Amino acid sequence: MNIRYSLVLGLASAALMAVSPTPALAKKKVRIKLGTLAPKDSSWLKSIERMGRRWKEASNGSVQLKVYPGGVAGDEGDVIRKMRIGQLHAATLTGIGLGSIDRSTIAFQIPMMFRSYAEVDYVRERIGPKVAKSLEDKGFVVLAFGDGGWVHFFSKKPALVPAELQKQKLYVVTGDPQADAAWRTSGFEIVPTSATDVLQGLQTGRLDAFATVPLYALAGQWFGMVEHMTKIYWAPLSGATVVYRDAWEKIDPELRETLTQIAVEETEASRAEIRGLGDKALKAMTDRGLKIHEPTPEQRQLWVDAARKAYPLIRGKVVPEAYFAEIESLLAEFRAKQEK
Repeated sequence: MNIRYSLVLGLASAALMAVSPTPALAKKKVRIKLGTLAPKDSSWLKSIERMGRRWKEASNGSVQLKVYPGGVAGDEGDVIRKMRIGQLHAATLTGIGLGSIDRSTIAFQIPMMFRSYAEVDYVRERIGPKVAKSLEDKGFVVLAFGDGGWVHFFSKKPALVPAELQKQKLYVVTGDPQADAAWRTSGFEIVPTSATDVLQGLQTGRLDAFATVPLYALAGQWFGMVEHMTKIYWAPLSGATVVYRDAWEKIDPELRETLTQIAVEETEASRAEIRGLGDKALKAMTDRGLKIHEPTPEQRQLWVDAARKAYPLIRGKVVPEAYFAEIESLLAEFRAKQEK
């Protein structure tokens, strides 16, 4: 009887362990607060929220993600400062925001350097791990790199060539003197502004123009303050979801790999979706009165020339010299392969 009782008890215990959270997953509860400029109901935010739900499920509730969207936690500089003092623990940031942590991230957004998503992917696959290592050395763990489409210029007056945009007051992200100098070298009149104040700046006349991706112009309703868009592929909007290392290391090590994989899966799915939604966003804005201007090849070359005026300054001061050179080399390599 004792043997049979012991056997039944052992089997029951094993069954209970099979359906219960493992001690490693259940022993710690961690709440990750994430800040982002991604607007409510946007594809970016939906991806982050899906990631959070999957994190909670994969950790049996021990890891929960609280998201502060639409700039309610401040602009990207504010979010990064809050991460460093523990008020926030994670963020989904653009390459510009990430650039305030480490300049290598801006390499993915050099103006008029990339011609296609295929080129962006080719470069990111090869230098992404080095960029992630640079960020981690500064205390920020990269969960996944993403992007948001191609940056175009939106303006109150038509701007088919740089000279027309140079007469208008252009929004740029505040807090980066070197990037400001690059814009000015290209001949633009810039007004450094917090991202959370752009709409007001457009309403009051402090700003006349901005550069962003169609999805953000639509989701943030910025496009309603201008009448024109120049369809010039100025740069891909790159970014990443990062977690401050102090917060990340509070999560059980065996769980981090699973959470990272979920972040990568959601970011990749979101990337594919967002790339397909750019044209739909343009259609939605033109239906509401936005006029889209597509430069001729000759006019496009003027935008290339304007961007390249700033390359001597961007190279080394905005983007580290080694990264700038490597991207040039990788793009030459990619284009040579395509020509064969």
